[in-house]
Amino acid sequence: MLNTTARQNTAARTVLVVEDEPTLATAIAQRITAEGWNARVCGDGASAVQAASQLRPDLVIMDIMLPVMDGLEATKRIVAERPVPVLILTARDDETDKVIGLGAGADDYMTKPFSMRELIARCKALLRRVERAKVIAKNSENEKILDFGSMVIDPAQRIVTVNGEQVHLTPTEFDLLATLARRPKSVLTREKLLEEVWDWVDASGTRTVDSHVKALRHKLGADMIRTVHGVGYAFEPPSE
Repeated sequence: MLNTTARQNTAARTVLVVEDEPTLATAIAQRITAEGWNARVCGDGASAVQAASQLRPDLVIMDIMLPVMDGLEATKRIVAERPVPVLILTARDDETDKVIGLGAGADDYMTKPFSMRELIARCKALLRRVERAKVIAKNSENEKILDFGSMVIDPAQRIVTVNGEQVHLTPTEFDLLATLARRPKSVLTREKLLEEVWDWVDASGTRTVDSHVKALRHKLGADMIRTVHGVGYAFEPPSE
């Protein structure tokens, strides 16, 4: 296990990098420390779960293909113990892999090879989103429950139930669903969703929106979110 520490900075973020390719792991860690953050590197999923429990990182960068324990299982265990944003790395540009990764609890993904500049931009966006989520949660304390009959969304408690049964959603999935559901039947562009849910100021992550929508459909049903081709998505309240 490689340990890289940035200069002492009380405001520094801690990033857990889980990657079994030593050259890539070192490059990521060096780029992270150049940002003034702290980097801890693990080479397998089991070590990552243990490190996350001890280190309590602000962000996890997780490769999917890992020895001992794969990245999907490691992600599940890490977010089950403590909510933390996870950016998964996949070597295949396969939409199924990405949806499965998001379903495991990840918040975003990147396909190898990638630029370090984009990786850091994604990390910064995820860290901003954590702070923004705290504000949203505070502002939602007195928000009315969104009752659509068979589906009920409670913004204050961040709970979704379908036919009386609670559906487990990741923090990003919940925010995406609530953002759409607050304006039922209204079409929101991918860029608008990136801005409101991910706090991104550019359109480089529109495929991330698509993957999260697919993950939501898998959990809630294919008809819940309507695709407006070339534009974005709209929430379709379930029929009574």
